[in-house]
Amino acid sequence: MSTTEPTTRPPRAEVRERIIASAMTEFGRRGYADATLDAIAEQAGFTKGAVYSNFGSKEGLFYELMDRQVLGRARMSVDLLAELPSDLRDAQRVLSTRLTEAISNNRDWHLLFMDYWSRALRDPEVGARFAEHRAQLRAAVTDAVVSVTESAGATLHVPAEWVTFVILALSNGLAVEELAQPGTVPPELMGEVVGRLLHIPEHEDSQRPE
Repeated sequence: MSTTEPTTRPPRAEVRERIIASAMTEFGRRGYADATLDAIAEQAGFTKGAVYSNFGSKEGLFYELMDRQVLGRARMSVDLLAELPSDLRDAQRVLSTRLTEAISNNRDWHLLFMDYWSRALRDPEVGARFAEHRAQLRAAVTDAVVSVTESAGATLHVPAEWVTFVILALSNGLAVEELAQPGTVPPELMGEVVGRLLHIPEHEDSQRPE
């Protein structure tokens, strides 16, 4: 008589991670309205019941995904700014290159973000959650901007919060242009604009090429 090996159920943490990864793809490519829990569950390798038991609803899954993404994006932004070269000219170039690459390499995220933003403008409840997420991100980036400028001996021409608004607005706006027509955004643009908001000490200015 043949025996069948018992199926080992994946740990709950693994189930959640696989569903979240699948949701990122489905929500990003299809948008919140058209994405289905059936498709998300199938891609993750589970039944729709697994989605409900872990996240409660489609909306619950979406918010869990966005919570994670916002925290992750905040950490990435802080790490990026913290790892910039001490020479501000080099820092401008690195910042531009890294942010431009991030647009090209994170298409699903940008599509998801735009969908989230669109829903936030139409639904006050979604809007409140969106505003909270943006405030968290701005606070993290602002702290990093202050730290970077102080360590580099530079002076901001405007409040650090304004620099954060410029960085985030440029990143989102340039994503629209780059995703619509890849290769059109100059890779040095972001760093050049942000650099205009800084006062660079005289010894740095003297190194600028004619």
